[in-house]
Amino acid sequence: MAPPPPASMPLGQRMMQLAQTLQFGWFVGHLTLLFCTLRYGLSYVTFHSASRWARFSYRTAFVSAAATYGIVVYKAYRARARSGSRQQGGALALVGDENVQYLAMALVWLFSRQIPLALLPFTVYSVFHVATYTRTNLLPTLQPPQQSAATTSPGGRPATKASPMADTIGRFVKEYYDASMTLVASLELSLWFRILFSAIIFTKGSWILLAIYTVFIRARYSQSSFVQGAVGQFTRRVDALMANQSTPPAVRQGWESLKGMSRRAADQTDINRFAGGQQPGMKKAQ
Repeated sequence: MAPPPPASMPLGQRMMQLAQTLQFGWFVGHLTLLFCTLRYGLSYVTFHSASRWARFSYRTAFVSAAATYGIVVYKAYRARARSGSRQQGGALALVGDENVQYLAMALVWLFSRQIPLALLPFTVYSVFHVATYTRTNLLPTLQPPQQSAATTSPGGRPATKASPMADTIGRFVKEYYDASMTLVASLELSLWFRILFSAIIFTKGSWILLAIYTVFIRARYSQSSFVQGAVGQFTRRVDALMANQSTPPAVRQGWESLKGMSRRAADQTDINRFAGGQQPGMKKAQ
């Protein structure tokens, strides 16, 4: 992220300079997504999810998600264009970019029928992005860190003291980040089963949506150690059920066959083999 405006500028000018950046638009997009999710959640729990305001909130949330990930993808493309470098792997490398994947899925959900569970992974990401931007950009702009003359940084400059709120946000992000990414992985895997159920009962468009989302989950499995952990935990639970003596042998054999087919399909569709992609867990979606 770009640093906040200089503390020597008046507050109005600092806010104006901050608001003119793409990163601020990214922040507003994530903040809008949170508000829309809250508004839709209130409609959902009160059994009004089909109301006009609920539909508006649901669609606006995914418009905001598409805008935020679009900004990140655009900034990455612009940075490569300015440096004159070309992305290795071409189209496959582009597809392997996590932000491109989430941008694509935001657009898919925007034009698909409402599935409330689809909002939750984006919402968890937005909580942490809003918190991080607030700590690193918004708070220092509103209340610049105070310099302490008693202590100096290693470079000999006066050390600055962050606000207590910034410290609290920093501790929150550090303490709950891993647990939240595990939650996102579990939500994404649960969403796959939700779509599978819709496909089994032949809900309109569900088979196409299942195919698209399966590709997305496969890509996430290649890149995220959290998704790998969620899949592994699910597999171990089913293995424990299959090991029960009351489980019919045919069911146990079917499960083993399904696992074997899934492993072969995963090996044959590994994006990293073709695009030289990143190692799992090394990058987070923006």
